[in-house]
Amino acid sequence: MMIPRQKPLSRRTVLRGAGVALGLPWLEAMVPAARAASSPESPVRMAVLYMANGVNTSQWTPEGTGKDFRLSPTLQPLQDLKDQLLVVSNLWNAAANTGDGHYAKESSLLTCTTINKTLGVDINIHGPSMDQVAAQAAGDRTPLPSLELGIEPESTGVDANVGYTRVYGCHIAWSSPTTPLARETNAASVYARLFRAAGPAVNSVKQDTLLLDRVLDHSKQMRSKLGVADQARMDEYLSIVRSLETRMERAGDPKRTWKPLVPLNSAPKPAENPATHQEHVRLMLDLIAVAFQSDTTRISTFMFGNAVSGVNFRFLEGVTDTHHEISHHSKNPEKLRQYAVINRWHVEQYGYLLRKLRAMKEGERSVLDNSMILFGSALSDGNQHDPHRLPLVLAGNAGGRISSGQHLAYTEDSPAANLYVSMLDAFGTPVERFADSTGRLPGVLA
Repeated sequence: MMIPRQKPLSRRTVLRGAGVALGLPWLEAMVPAARAASSPESPVRMAVLYMANGVNTSQWTPEGTGKDFRLSPTLQPLQDLKDQLLVVSNLWNAAANTGDGHYAKESSLLTCTTINKTLGVDINIHGPSMDQVAAQAAGDRTPLPSLELGIEPESTGVDANVGYTRVYGCHIAWSSPTTPLARETNAASVYARLFRAAGPAVNSVKQDTLLLDRVLDHSKQMRSKLGVADQARMDEYLSIVRSLETRMERAGDPKRTWKPLVPLNSAPKPAENPATHQEHVRLMLDLIAVAFQSDTTRISTFMFGNAVSGVNFRFLEGVTDTHHEISHHSKNPEKLRQYAVINRWHVEQYGYLLRKLRAMKEGERSVLDNSMILFGSALSDGNQHDPHRLPLVLAGNAGGRISSGQHLAYTEDSPAANLYVSMLDAFGTPVERFADSTGRLPGVLA
């Protein structure tokens, strides 16, 4: 039974204690009494998950179109999410069809512009990225206007093979033509940043890992004022935060005594705290989920790897080399097989985030229902550095604004910018044009 209340909680309500503040998820108590009986309007979120180096195109495209389609082998891990998917085929980035190698394509995935070929003095991508168009219009509604995450550290210097600065390969989010947004690659730092965003900064990482303990009294007081459904949401949310705290503390604990039962293959020391690439990726995706659930931000980009990614995928059974090396398959059947395995692994991680968001309830919907999560690459076939037929899939329906559960195949070389115009519309920050767009993409908006 809902406990009567005189005044609804603000969406900006936080738990406070000992100099820290923790954002809250959506609660029924945040809905004015006059609207409590109806479905409240929740915020729409938008994220872009970028995979470097393209795909094995023979394993990507679904069979059939419209509602009657069958997921391809690479997309098969999303079968239980099929009704939340919008697979779009035959889009391309015309402005990126220039220059050698990856950089001209991958850096402009979300800008749909032609970048300056430079060794680093006059970086210019000639437009902001789609996510930052949204952030500049709506970013003041949350503590963080947007959240840029990655796995690999910033690359420096020049790729002498193609004559581009490697900076282009490290960024898909650009606030202006000459300003790439710095990505955070350290999970512990992201964690601290998220939970500092709503209140005063704290003095140490150790204090951050004890954040829940520090807001415990306030959380108990607030919980006593909530209804049963809100109490369950609060408990679930705090459980997720506690899990993250525990994992962060464990990852950074120098006193760990665990040792393998059998010798491990020697590998370079990870650049970040997590012991494996898989753990690093999952931590970052968990942080996006918490940031979205708590409304700390509504916009995020995540790069699984930089352009020309050197991540070695030998941790996958049957894979023997780096993603970039295998993407240059030269039509070798064995490399193509491994290429598809790597692509499918990335899709599985995408599915992990989608399921996590689906489990986070907001009234009669979920955070996934109220989101748009785009996954894809700036290349189709990595061997040819091809910006045609981009592998893109959008999940979530933006609070009912996206017509999901479809495979839409467009005329060959339809502008990817048309998809972005549609997404900006669904996000609530409409634009007449973006880059080389010619209008909204038919069939995307509900």
